[in-house]
Amino acid sequence: MVREGTKAEWKANYFKKLVALLDEYPKCFIVGADNVGSKQMQEIRIALRGKAIVLMGKNTMMRKAIRGHLEKNPDLERLLPNIKQNVGFVFTNEELTEVRDLLLNNKVKAPAKAGAFAPLDVTVPAQNTGMGPEKTSFFQALSIPTKITKGTIEIIQDVHIIKIGDKVGASEATLLNMLKISPFTYGLIVQKVYDSGSVFSPEILDITDDDIKQRFCAGVANVAAVCLTIGYPTMASAPHSIANGMKNLLAIAAVTDITFKEAEQLKEFLADPSKFAAAAVPAGDAPAAAAAAPAPVEEEEEEDDDMGFGLFD
Repeated sequence: MVREGTKAEWKANYFKKLVALLDEYPKCFIVGADNVGSKQMQEIRIALRGKAIVLMGKNTMMRKAIRGHLEKNPDLERLLPNIKQNVGFVFTNEELTEVRDLLLNNKVKAPAKAGAFAPLDVTVPAQNTGMGPEKTSFFQALSIPTKITKGTIEIIQDVHIIKIGDKVGASEATLLNMLKISPFTYGLIVQKVYDSGSVFSPEILDITDDDIKQRFCAGVANVAAVCLTIGYPTMASAPHSIANGMKNLLAIAAVTDITFKEAEQLKEFLADPSKFAAAAVPAGDAPAAAAAAPAPVEEEEEEDDDMGFGLFD
């Protein structure tokens, strides 16, 4: 945002712009902007043009603007605890997943800097470094196994030198720069999502309808199991209770003279097991089985080829 006029005027214009965006857009991302340069920020704005608006600023100014707008929109108070460190807003009316993907795709490679926190694990692959033997002590200090091959240092196995979240040391940074390895990628990181008064983690955007159905069915199954165990009827356990009750009634009818409509077929099968075997064959398979059976072959009577004459006639 280009500053025009006095500092007070610039702040007033910033407040107006932020409030106008909060009124116009019901959805936004709170994004972290650590290690994002001005050139990369410009490229991100170009990529989001027509789909989203990026607004950065000081945390104190953003909090002040939001607090002054709470009377009109109290739901914005949920944003205040998340405005900390180096963050900004990305406002949009488009699908959140689409804009999130655009933000994640706009990343640039960067060399490791001493003092920075590693966003991912870093492994130095086995390779011929092309460096002379005088650098051997440097690799030994980092416990990297090497050997001399044709007058140059060769790393003989992959070495894990930085873990995610660790602070990059001066030696690790120097080594990676000497090997021309840029292990890190930086861009806007989505920290929280705001949608019509609700604030949630960006992982929620990856939940599909199938995931919701699966979780719901698992929950219903758990409720039904608990209710059946403690004997407390609910809508989830009622079908199972009815089915179990019917099984008990059929078991009683099978060993007594008591009968009812649903038990008549069971009693017929018990009285004549051959009916059960016949019912077990699907109706559609019977014609097919009959058609597949080979037709009987009639034996033809042997005809005399001697036309009535004997062998020595």
